[in-house]
Amino acid sequence: MPDNPDRRLNAYRPDLAEEALRDVVDATRYVGGTPARIAIAITPLRARPDESCGIDTELLYGEPLRVLDRADGWAWIKSELDGYVGYLPEAAIAAGDDAADHMVVAPRSFVYRDADLKTPVRFALSMGSRLRVAGEAETRGTRYLALSGGGFVVAAHCRPLDAAPEADYVAVAARLVETPYLWGGRSGFGIDCSGLVQLSMMLAGQQVPRDSDMQAAELGDPIGRDALRRGDLVFWKGHVAIMEDAHTILHANGHTMSVAREGLEQAIERIGWLYQQPTGYRRP
Repeated sequence: MPDNPDRRLNAYRPDLAEEALRDVVDATRYVGGTPARIAIAITPLRARPDESCGIDTELLYGEPLRVLDRADGWAWIKSELDGYVGYLPEAAIAAGDDAADHMVVAPRSFVYRDADLKTPVRFALSMGSRLRVAGEAETRGTRYLALSGGGFVVAAHCRPLDAAPEADYVAVAARLVETPYLWGGRSGFGIDCSGLVQLSMMLAGQQVPRDSDMQAAELGDPIGRDALRRGDLVFWKGHVAIMEDAHTILHANGHTMSVAREGLEQAIERIGWLYQQPTGYRRP
């Protein structure tokens, strides 16, 4: 490990560090962290406990994490899914892992007060949210899942975590076309380029790194441009796109401010002034 471990994936400060870094970094004390989960629909994760600090990434409802420290209304945490470290509001988490057994697979869904789509909505959920189901109900032919924390969600918008994953992550990404672009976003309400890759691959049963530089270094194998096919990834410095076919990409981008389809050649020409030429091509 380098002298200065990546702060995105390694929790360390002069006063405190995660136990796994005991022999790597100097800190006053080391902790293993306590299990918790996200208790609201979406929460930003920041590099500092400061609302004015930009968003690094987001955590979704029900996702597991470890709390390393709490102070002044903030929790310093590490995600159990992708290892990302940062600060989020203490009010956004609930103690205990309360192991989820279902996942939302629709781009967006709602938690209703009762098992009836005509009743008030308690809150909205993104694709990738994790749920603990306590029972089922049916109203006028629509089946609902009763959540352990209260409320009901349409069963067709979810799948059990132990069910077979999506067969084609590109098809998942395509369901998010026109989702607004959001720097640091990784939800059906707003998403960035690497968030699109991570979220769609997660539904296909593959846990991948969060940021595009991590994906470019670790995800799959390098290939040549002439070998590109559906499912391959194209990387620029600071950007990533998914090949929908040999000539078309899907990507969350700041040009359309959305998840959009674009011809690969047109994209290379259009964004060359900002990202220059692609830095690599990889096959997950």
